Amino acid sequence: MGNLIKVLGKDLENCPHFFLDFENAQPTEAETAVWNQVSAVLEEAHGILAELQSYNGAGQEIREAIQNPGDLALQEKAWNAVCPLVAKLKRFYEFSLRLENALRSLLEALTSPPYAPMQHLEREQALAKQFAEILHFTLSFDELKMTNPAIQNDFSYYRRTISRNRLNNQQLEAENEVNNEMANRMSLFYAEATPMLKTLSNATTKFVSENKTLPIEDTTDCLSTMACVCRVMLETPEYRCRFTNTDTMLFCMRVMVGVIILYDHVHPVGAFAKTSKIDVSTNISVISAEYAQSISFKSRLDLTFNKKQSCHPPLQRRLV
Repeated sequence: MGNLIKVLGKDLENCPHFFLDFENAQPTEAETAVWNQVSAVLEEAHGILAELQSYNGAGQEIREAIQNPGDLALQEKAWNAVCPLVAKLKRFYEFSLRLENALRSLLEALTSPPYAPMQHLEREQALAKQFAEILHFTLSFDELKMTNPAIQNDFSYYRRTISRNRLNNQQLEAENEVNNEMANRMSLFYAEATPMLKTLSNATTKFVSENKTLPIEDTTDCLSTMACVCRVMLETPEYRCRFTNTDTMLFCMRVMVGVIILYDHVHPVGAFAKTSKIDVSTNISVISAEYAQSISFKSRLDLTFNKKQSCHPPLQRRLV
């Protein structure tokens, strides 16, 4: 891996060298207040992802209702199928607002004077870990959302039905939970290809604009430093060997991707400019090499498993 970097003419000399404990970092007394606030939000993250992963939509019911507009039973069936799904989408949207507030609290803690961003990340590792977990959740959520067209279809049907009933001077009970104003905000949220990342980008940009006394470099340096630290940990054997879970390396790669994308959204000239403090090409090379290595390892495991299987007759044959 080190040879790859040398071939590319890159080195790690300009990157901060310290181990960021993504597995076991615990809050110090100074971090506890912010850590508790963010932890309360992150506790919901796994449940949100599980719900989104199992989101199947009401496509069949909606198709039947559209194809048979005069069948009131099918209209009611589709509406009853869509309403609980829209309530679930509302929970996802409301969670994004809580995540936005959590991110702002972390940014305040990790960029406040008198320490530089690198010092903050090294000293306040529990908060840095939570920042990484937010990025990891964000990319996971957006990946699931992008591959599930049922979300947009269900919500569009819900809004069309509400509009049609409003024209007929009818108000359905579900409107009390998701009124027109809430529906408009949710519509803007789900119209984004990556809604959670857009939320974080807007929150970070807003944080920078509202804190006039804080140089924008403090915020962008926090992001670029996080990317460098992740890269160093992936590239340095003595750091890699401290990971006790193989998933931590994948976590590092995902976080590195997240901070690069966020940096590109927030920094005035983006992550791909020559003046950027993130060496994007080298980071991409590291991610590609790590990903190829993980795929190769998985292939070897599969091959070993298949060979073992072929050495034994099927269970049914052995029982005969």
